[in-house]
Amino acid sequence: MTLAIVLAADPAAGHLTERLAAQWRRAGADDVRIAADLAELADLVAGATGPVLVSGADLVAHTAVLRHLATSPVGPTVALVLTDPPAPGQATVREERGQVVEVGAADPSGVFGGALRVGAADLPALADAARRAGGGGPLGAVDRLVAGLAARGTLIFAHRVRLLVAHRVGDEAQRAAAESAVAAVDEDRAELKLSVKERDDFFTTFFVSTWSPYVTKAAARVGIGPTGVTMISVAFAVAAAVLFGTGGRPALVAGAVLLYLGFVLDCVDGQLARYTRHFSAWGGWLDTMADRFKEYVVYAGLGFGATHAGFRYGWALALAAMTLQTVRHMTDTWYGALHDEAARRPKVVTADAGGIGGKLNAASTRVQADTGSVSYWLKRTVVFPIGERWALIAIAAALFGPLVALVAVLVWGTLAFAYTGGLRTLRARWMRVPVMTTVDAGLHRDDGLLARTLPTARRPLLLAVLGALGAAGTLVWALLAVHGGGDLPVWVPVLALVLLLGAAQGSRSPHDGSLDWLVPAALRAAEYLFAIAVGVAGRAPAWLIFGYVLVLTLHHYDLTARLEKRQSAPPLHAATLGWPGRSLLLAIGLIAGYASIALATLGAYLLVVFVASVVLAWVVLPARARGGVRSPG
Repeated sequence: MTLAIVLAADPAAGHLTERLAAQWRRAGADDVRIAADLAELADLVAGATGPVLVSGADLVAHTAVLRHLATSPVGPTVALVLTDPPAPGQATVREERGQVVEVGAADPSGVFGGALRVGAADLPALADAARRAGGGGPLGAVDRLVAGLAARGTLIFAHRVRLLVAHRVGDEAQRAAAESAVAAVDEDRAELKLSVKERDDFFTTFFVSTWSPYVTKAAARVGIGPTGVTMISVAFAVAAAVLFGTGGRPALVAGAVLLYLGFVLDCVDGQLARYTRHFSAWGGWLDTMADRFKEYVVYAGLGFGATHAGFRYGWALALAAMTLQTVRHMTDTWYGALHDEAARRPKVVTADAGGIGGKLNAASTRVQADTGSVSYWLKRTVVFPIGERWALIAIAAALFGPLVALVAVLVWGTLAFAYTGGLRTLRARWMRVPVMTTVDAGLHRDDGLLARTLPTARRPLLLAVLGALGAAGTLVWALLAVHGGGDLPVWVPVLALVLLLGAAQGSRSPHDGSLDWLVPAALRAAEYLFAIAVGVAGRAPAWLIFGYVLVLTLHHYDLTARLEKRQSAPPLHAATLGWPGRSLLLAIGLIAGYASIALATLGAYLLVVFVASVVLAWVVLPARARGGVRSPG
């Protein structure tokens, strides 16, 4: 149940109170109350069980602005931030990476818009802030409230207003001007435009978003939801993969067209969610998982097609592309977490501004601010985002075939990884933020029971890199041995396993180094390379090795999606055995001479656990919670 409170403690335009109350009802609030002061607001908050919406009585805005704030998916607690010049009594704010990092800032990036949504977990802080800020001060009541909330360490996200209108008014002339501005904007047309991301990549911006809103509008009219669009997008990608595997120019061209249309629908599902305001944790999770599944199925189709066309190592290229892209995504996720943490510690970030990291950070900020410039688009394109990847695959496959498409993806992906990895490493050393200390390192390392039973060792990044190098060395040795017609000596996988288990010893050590955000990616690389080495040494079919690694990537993307959405561990996470346990089982299978059986059995087991975990997390446990049955935990 969502409670909305209009705070009429010191309104400059008291006659707006009832209007705001009616707007909150239209915006989706289940119950709307008017509080005379902060003490009364604190009492109302104390009895709330769901999110609480709070606004002052001096706000003139489109109802859509309030609805967007109430349904914002960025975080549980969100504040409206305006670009208007601050008036007396209004709190200035400074934001970084979408987070309000300071209220009452001397160098503000905006002004508090007089409205916020507070998540259920932050309600005690809100009630306490209301009680302690009730004595008055230079700021207005709602501004004292958000300042007190920030002072208690609450993570507040910023909600900016685009295309729509929102202003805080202080007199009758300002009210009339704001209402006139509201009436001049077509609310529905603005909302459709807002469904498109404000900043996207080059290919998406100019070759998809120019017409995808029409598809979004049509889908909304016929009643197709974001999940339905996602499923159609998956079907298009699977069909494209089949056509790429079939070969022949007509099939390749048709596959390229379907891949492009599938990517358009991949953009439409998000646009539809924003347009209809149908956000859910399930939808966000599904979108992340579907994107990766679609891409990797296309790699499988290209690998099969290249092999079918006579190239011996088509599946190997597909495996390499999948492994590279997954490791890249792991670094992207953890660098984003690092940057978010750094944004909450501005004093650390601004230290040593003259160093190379500081100069790179300043240069990046300037380029990002210069939207539309050549340097801006080059920066967004060189990192090889998903739109550019799908465009490259479609064009290369249609014109030159699956082999060229895979090689192109690998070359550009490797260069992009080197570029982003090098720059981010320099900037991370400058920021000096121990990101891994703010999350459950054991969970997101995916260590499992075996790692927790091993002795603890320091330097988790060094151990992870050594494990990855050991796995890579084993793969190279296996390739050479198989190519020469021999077998892999038993001591090679045993040595690699020792290095891997050595990497697991860093599980419980503090991840407080400035580069420890690289640990999860290094561990993913270690496990994938070792699994591929086991498959190669055991002469397992290439498609079986690909399938096993694909299941691993689904498991790891599940963890990544949960980290990005701030969710807990999957229900059956312990049953996945952890990467050391899985690697140990594969090594035993290789030494016993049953590598293919080990890969097939363990892969099938992990797939069953993954599916069961998804059903439990998104169907069974939510149903029990709605029925009043306490979920196990």
